[in-house]
Amino acid sequence: MPVPKSEFDQLPPCDFYTPEELFEDDQMYTVYEIARLLQGLEADADIDRQTEDILLDWAIPWVMVNANDLVVAEPRSDDEPGYYGLKPAATTADGEGNDEDE
Repeated sequence: MPVPKSEFDQLPPCDFYTPEELFEDDQMYTVYEIARLLQGLEADADIDRQTEDILLDWAIPWVMVNANDLVVAEPRSDDEPGYYGLKPAATTADGEGNDEDE
């Protein structure tokens, strides 16, 4: 049920990190690590499963909204999730490098 805005002390803007603010250029992250980073936690922070599930509710849409700025890597094994990272600046939409020296 909707709640009146007057019931809240503060109403900051709904502002999320950009991929460039969240990720290191040379690193790849799982959606679980992204969920932690979006909350200002360390990527390897120890959190309980229930909290992790809630954080994933924020991380999955964030990945989808920022997909044009990301690259994805398949899991290295069956028991591991996929990885996401920053798309290199020289990569075009078709995934080919844009190296002018070629």
